[in-house]
Amino acid sequence: MKTLVKTAAVAATLAMAAPALAQDIIVVAHGQANDPFWSVVKNGVDKAAEHTGANVDFRSPETFDMVQMSQLIDAAVNQEPDGLVVSIPDADALAPSIKRAVEAGIPVISMNSGSDVSKELGALLHVGQDEYTAGKAAGEKLASMGGTVGICVNQEVGNVALDLRCQGFSDGFGGSVDVIPTQNDPAEVEAKVKAALESNPDIDTVMGLGASLVGEPAIRAVASVGRTGEVNVATFDLSASFLESVSKGEAAFAIDQQQFLQGYLPVSFLALNASYGLIPGGNVPSGPNLITADKASQVVELSAEGIR
Repeated sequence: MKTLVKTAAVAATLAMAAPALAQDIIVVAHGQANDPFWSVVKNGVDKAAEHTGANVDFRSPETFDMVQMSQLIDAAVNQEPDGLVVSIPDADALAPSIKRAVEAGIPVISMNSGSDVSKELGALLHVGQDEYTAGKAAGEKLASMGGTVGICVNQEVGNVALDLRCQGFSDGFGGSVDVIPTQNDPAEVEAKVKAALESNPDIDTVMGLGASLVGEPAIRAVASVGRTGEVNVATFDLSASFLESVSKGEAAFAIDQQQFLQGYLPVSFLALNASYGLIPGGNVPSGPNLITADKASQVVELSAEGIR
C-alpha cells in the first residue's frame, strides 16, 4: 500500500510540474460515467486532466456492449491521440481494436479489467487489481467468518473480470456457491437475492460484485427476510451507504480497488510519457484492500465525495 501511495504521489508531482502541452488522451471504458463506480473512475480521469493540462475525452458504450466498445476504440485510433486508456472486460472481443492502436504507434494503458491479457495485447502496463486473487481473498475471509453456503451475484454477465471475481470467491470460500445472474438493476438484484434466501435458508453468505448495484440491495433483501446479522454480506467496491452498513455490523466488508487511481494514474502516466518519455516499468496494483468495520467510518466521507 505504501508503494502504491508513493507511486501516485510521484505521478501527481511530476504531472503537475509538467508544462501544459495539451496532449490528447482518450479513455474508453466499458462502464458508463453515470454508474456510481465509474463516476469515481471519471473523477480520477478529470483530476488527472486538470493536473497535467492534457485534453482528455472519456467515452463508453450506452450499455455493456463489446461491439460498440470496439467501435469506440477504433474511432479513437483514427483520431491519433497521444495516448489511449482502455478497460478490457472481454479480450476476445476487444483484442483486434486494441492491437490496431498499438500497431498505429499509440501508447496504450489498460485499467480496471484485463490485467491477465494487457501485456500480450501490447499495453504498456495495467492499473487495477487481479480480480481472481481479490475474489479468493474475499472467499477465504468469509469462510473464516463461518460461511458455508454462499451466492455470488453477477450484475454484468459476460464481463470476464466479474466472472473471475465469482470464481475466485468460490475457490477461496470452499463451500457451496451458486452464481446469481442479474442486470444492472438494484430492484432486480434485491428481488433475486430475496428469492434465493427464501428458497434456501441455508445460505449464510452473499458476495456482491458492486456496492451500489448489488451490495446495498443485498442488504435490503437480507433485512426483508429477517436475517440481518445471520447472513454475511460483502461486496466489491465502495459506496457511502454500504460502508455505513459495514460500520454498523449489518455487512461484513467491502473490497476497495481504489478506482479513482484507475482513472487518475493512466492519464498521468500517458501525459508524462508524451512530455518526457517516462513510464513505469510494470503494472500498478490499485487493490484489493478489505474495508472492514474498523476502517469503514474513515472512508465513508471520501466515498460520498466520489474519491473512494
